[in-house]
Amino acid sequence: MAKIGFIGLGNMGGPMAANLVTAGHQVTVFDLSETALAQAREAGCGTAEHLVDVADGADYVISMLPADHHVEGVYLGDKGLQSQLSSATLVIDCSTISAETARKLGSTLAEHNIRFIDAPVSGGVGGAKAGTLTFICGGAADAVEQARDVLSAMGKNVFRAGDVGAGQVAKICNNMLLSVLMAGTSEALQLGIAHGLDPKVLSEIMLQSSGRNWTLEVYNPCPGVMENVPASNGYDGGFMVDLMAKDLGLAQQAALRSGASTPMGSLTLNLYRSWAQLGHGREDFSSIFKYVTPQQKK
Repeated sequence: MAKIGFIGLGNMGGPMAANLVTAGHQVTVFDLSETALAQAREAGCGTAEHLVDVADGADYVISMLPADHHVEGVYLGDKGLQSQLSSATLVIDCSTISAETARKLGSTLAEHNIRFIDAPVSGGVGGAKAGTLTFICGGAADAVEQARDVLSAMGKNVFRAGDVGAGQVAKICNNMLLSVLMAGTSEALQLGIAHGLDPKVLSEIMLQSSGRNWTLEVYNPCPGVMENVPASNGYDGGFMVDLMAKDLGLAQQAALRSGASTPMGSLTLNLYRSWAQLGHGREDFSSIFKYVTPQQKK
């Protein structure tokens, strides 16, 4: 059993912390939401009144936060954890942030003899609840190996992509591809519907054909085709459009810095930003299906 401090109890972090408790770990959580803290207490977590309290005697500190500035604030801010952490504590940040911020955090903590890995996740809210996430890690091999025990309580796959920051690069590559697949699948289904095809039948055909992909297999964007996915629940829950747009923005920043050519990623970023600006930012990213609805012929 490990003593774990956990920061950030959103749609992903809350279930992740609960799964750590289920696995027998002692978990103390911190979040700004009283509702989230109450839910964590019901799941068996202890709660910290102040951020610094989660670091007290912790074997691991895990964070799951929305963006770069939140992560920097938690660890490197005026009231951050860098001066409170013990050299015996392994810091694991599961947020999706820029590789540059992850590297900055890793190098700053290393100056205090504190080990760090970035470990963004794939699998969505469903995977967080089911404990089937994939962790994409960047950091020293021995640190990733040490983290494997606690990460395995929240997921089924743990990969090491390389040194600190590599997890973030691999994650944005994955999410860029996912967004392209979701937009393309939505377009294909809407084209079929426009010509009178049953989207469920068309989905089955494509699943057994060369268009097969993850969105068709487990996350169909067309309402009513698949149960227990956001599309069949009014696009509620899941991975928000705003977050996909954020990740695609990170991918484009990385592409500009490296000189990589990502025309499909750029186009898909524009789609998701436009969809968010139309008021759909808090819907699941599969709601892009509605954005490509055919115009009615006059």
